[in-house]
Amino acid sequence: MSFKSFYFWTQEDKTRPFIISSPTNGAESVKEGWLAVNPYDSNFGDVHFYDYTSDCWDWKVFPKARFVSEYGYQSWPSFSTLKKVSSKEDWSYNSKFSLHRQHHADGNSEMLRQVGFHFTLPESPDPLQAFKNTIYLTQVMQAQCVKIETEFYRRSRSEIVDGQGYTMGALYWQLNDIWQAPSWASLEYGGKWKMLHYFARHFFAPLLPVGFEDQDVFFIYGVSDLRSDCKAKLTVKVHTWSSLEAVCSSETEHFVLKAGKAVLLYKEPVPVLLENCGNCTRQSCVVSFYLSTDSQLGSPTNYHFLSSLSESVGLRKAYITVIISQQGDTFAFDLETSAVAPFVWLDVGSIPGRFSDNGFLMTEETQTVLFYPWKPTSKSELEQSLRVTSLMDIY
Repeated sequence: MSFKSFYFWTQEDKTRPFIISSPTNGAESVKEGWLAVNPYDSNFGDVHFYDYTSDCWDWKVFPKARFVSEYGYQSWPSFSTLKKVSSKEDWSYNSKFSLHRQHHADGNSEMLRQVGFHFTLPESPDPLQAFKNTIYLTQVMQAQCVKIETEFYRRSRSEIVDGQGYTMGALYWQLNDIWQAPSWASLEYGGKWKMLHYFARHFFAPLLPVGFEDQDVFFIYGVSDLRSDCKAKLTVKVHTWSSLEAVCSSETEHFVLKAGKAVLLYKEPVPVLLENCGNCTRQSCVVSFYLSTDSQLGSPTNYHFLSSLSESVGLRKAYITVIISQQGDTFAFDLETSAVAPFVWLDVGSIPGRFSDNGFLMTEETQTVLFYPWKPTSKSELEQSLRVTSLMDIY
């Protein structure tokens, strides 16, 4: 907004306040003559935050601001979306097409750098498969990065640390795309959901447990955006990567989770947690947790990786079978896995629609996911188009 427009609006409409820019320090910016000395001051107003070089799994790199109105990471759209505007010679990560479609300086390299912090980059003798695998990993990375950052902001809503906190807003950039290209969007051109958009349904859930580590101690906060208090309990499970049976599980007593608050529910040194679960190590185990209430309301199941996935021990290729059945205008996908599978991704190509969940960590033998088509389709068409990918499939 220009200063001229701002002046006109304040003269013509005195009933509501306006801010002159984003980010802004609000009243503090006004005191400084409308041009803040530090427009990214986390003590006031809103901030934007982008960091493509630091490890996004390290929550300490994020600002403890009042409102983070812009943040994000890039990923590539799905191959089915790119295929419509490309040809065979374009299907590699460093092709002329890939570089032309990337409008953020060094964006392609930054995505791979961020992936490399916690995942092994895919290697395949087939250039097309290598490209598809890389696309998959950039979507995993983007979803995981924005998840960790958003959960940090949500759990910061009720606390002040060194004078900073009470974070009451988080708005990731961006929602949708204007063309088929790598970008910060969670919706691809044409409306297909990236992995990030499925993750957003969970990390913005009204009731959410958030797990993180600090100095070798594992914490879980309960976050509520509900309008009234609720009675809940927390369940924590630990799985080894090599088994679908939980090696240990614990459950808290019922507690009252205050509306609009984030509170500490669980605290355990990681070495103690691992010792209590038998033969667990950071590399061999993963933690999952969820909130349940006396009503039908509950939280999504969340998880915490105790090490980088590139360092995991016991993680093996999962053989996942899918049986599709039709239920009116909706289709049920019944999955069965032979092993714990991170980032399970269901893709039906260019068939328009969305799944009830996607990109999930599968720690149970079976799971059912619904598909909501946006245009008429059939069971046979879905069966022919379906591709299932989990992390170990790309290696």
